Amino acid sequence: MRKEEVPQDDENMLQGKFKKLMYATDGTEHYTEIGSVGWEAENVVLQQAWEEINEKVEEARQKVLNGQASVLLYHMEKSLMDPTILSGYVGTLPFMVKLHLRPFFFKKLSKKTLDKYAYAFRMSVEEMIDIEKIKKPNS
Repeated sequence: MRKEEVPQDDENMLQGKFKKLMYATDGTEHYTEIGSVGWEAENVVLQQAWEEINEKVEEARQKVLNGQASVLLYHMEKSLMDPTILSGYVGTLPFMVKLHLRPFFFKKLSKKTLDKYAYAFRMSVEEMIDIEKIKKPNS
């Protein structure tokens, strides 16, 4: 692909925040780096994917605030994890993570287990269990 053919379809779509690095040939047929905002179709799909992720995070937040799930669900969704991925970080089985997503079982977790979850989310246990922090959306 030549430098002038690198897609720059819709910079307004993502408010110019994101550019990906692409390589294209310049006038001397040498490869050079160039930033691209991408194709319009690609940007639309990315935007839709992020909207869906944000909806899942909001649903998890509401479940936590309503007492239907533990804070693990919120942090798991926000970190783009599922029980299988999180279990790998924590060193347990996926079904144990699913149990810990329930408030009843989460309240009974040991400090050691809470430390493992907090480490997986790259935060302190206090930050992880602080419901006040998740009361505000997009925190």
